[in-house]
Amino acid sequence: MNPLKSITGTLVSGLVLALIFAFLLRGDAGGNPIEWTVWFHVVVGIIWIGLLYYFNFVQVPGMAVAKADGTAAGISKHIAPRALLWFRWAAVLTWLSGVAALGKMGILGGAFTFEGFTFATNVSVIGMGAWLGTIMLFNVWVLIWPNQKKVLGLVDATDEQKAKAGFVALMASRTNTMLSIPMLLGMTAYGHGLPF
Repeated sequence: MNPLKSITGTLVSGLVLALIFAFLLRGDAGGNPIEWTVWFHVVVGIIWIGLLYYFNFVQVPGMAVAKADGTAAGISKHIAPRALLWFRWAAVLTWLSGVAALGKMGILGGAFTFEGFTFATNVSVIGMGAWLGTIMLFNVWVLIWPNQKKVLGLVDATDEQKAKAGFVALMASRTNTMLSIPMLLGMTAYGHGLPF
């Protein structure tokens, strides 16, 4: 039985490997419950942002070509709805696990208020990332998903409504792509410092 023949087997195998590595590399220190939260945040964040980049770098340009040669129906019917399912729930899990990690680290309030609006510490840096992630989550659920349902024909809409919905979803998705770049800087700079 090859676990790589299914996505479930692949994910379970990856989790087992992570647990083995965590056990083998633990050294003399005790457990680190914050790391499990941060690790989960990174895993679901990669799914979210990976799909965001897939949509913007691959699917949107690919749909234009697929429409021109009449093969877009399969993408719209089978691929896009599944990708959007993973996309929107990965966004929720990323945001919730990020809030949980900030809470476990004792910096949730400081991050979301930029250390009392002083912007004085690295907590403000991760706070900037948290706020951008919050805006991005809003865009996923309030702008992208409701409009994509129209575009994909999951809800009734006229051709004019579909065209408008497609534009709104595209602009929200492009906004999220743009925001993801400084958001990721905020997430990494918290532990490593800003580049300047």
